[in-house]
Amino acid sequence: QVQLVESGGGLVQPGGSLRLSCAASGFSFSSYAMSWYRQAPGKERELVADITSTGGSTNYADSVKGRFTISRDNGKVYLQMNNLKPEDTAVYYCNARLRALAYWGKGTLVTVSS
Repeated sequence: QVQLVESGGGLVQPGGSLRLSCAASGFSFSSYAMSWYRQAPGKERELVADITSTGGSTNYADSVKGRFTISRDNGKVYLQMNNLKPEDTAVYYCNARLRALAYWGKGTLVTVSS
């Protein structure tokens, strides 16, 4: 069965760093574009970063450019988050896409607070 399992969330202080991981299984990982989304309380789910199936191209939301980096390797997708801000607080979700197909993880909570 398709499975996306996020990990690495937690509580960090403003200016700190976290690295999120997403372990993928049950599908042809190398054929899928991968993305990280997040949803903060009271807000819509938004795209944070995505990476092509080959890993050759990446895109980022303006709010995280220069601070976050998405990468992929051997069935895992990562989101390196640096210089975290309180407004980054959200549940972060891993997403896999191939045309009409889309899979979601259950999310991992990131809380940025002093």
